Amino acid sequence: MLLFVALASVALIGIAPQSQAIVIYTGWERHALVGSDVRLSCSFFSWRWTSEDVTFSWSYRPDGSRDSISIFHYTGGVPYVDNKGPFRDRLEFVGNPQRRDGSILIKNLDYSDNGTFTCDAKNPPDIVGRPSSVRLLVFDKVPIQAGVITGAIIGAVLGLLVLIVVIYYLMRFLVARRVFSLSVSKHGKKGKGKEGSQQRQGPVLYAALDQSKLKASASEKKKQESRKDKK
Repeated sequence: MLLFVALASVALIGIAPQSQAIVIYTGWERHALVGSDVRLSCSFFSWRWTSEDVTFSWSYRPDGSRDSISIFHYTGGVPYVDNKGPFRDRLEFVGNPQRRDGSILIKNLDYSDNGTFTCDAKNPPDIVGRPSSVRLLVFDKVPIQAGVITGAIIGAVLGLLVLIVVIYYLMRFLVARRVFSLSVSKHGKKGKGKEGSQQRQGPVLYAALDQSKLKASASEKKKQESRKDKK
């Protein structure tokens, strides 16, 4: 049984293709101003080391058109720009193939440049992959993207929540401090009142004692006088 499994594994490895899938990445959409330059990025992921025979190809499909035209090709370490297309004098290769970067730069943009740019890459023996596309939109003024607005709204809401929490704990601290100061002052007044009452009660007790002594001495004198009269 183990021998059968080993033979089957060897057979599958021999039948399996040596090339693997390559994954290509570009941006989703780029906005730019008329007369400016824009960089269109293209990179890829491959399980293989970067081959010396790596290639990049760019094609362009204008808005409203069904047909694409080839505008750039990199192969054998040399970049080639189409000498008849709309970007023949305005396209520059700014990538680094050894770092799997096949980016291009489009210069002096115009409204007619609106369209879809597609990048394809090969890293032999990994040559099977789906090209990736990025859409270019050229404006007089670059519009604020929805993501920026959403991010600003989320940031404002989070900032407001943080402010509310800070105010809440600050109010709790101030209230607790006020209650503590009131309790301390109340206990202080009670202590002073007890001391005052004790101080007031002291003279009263001494006066009562003096009066009792005076009465006792007076009664003693009366007794002595009555004795003398009897004699």
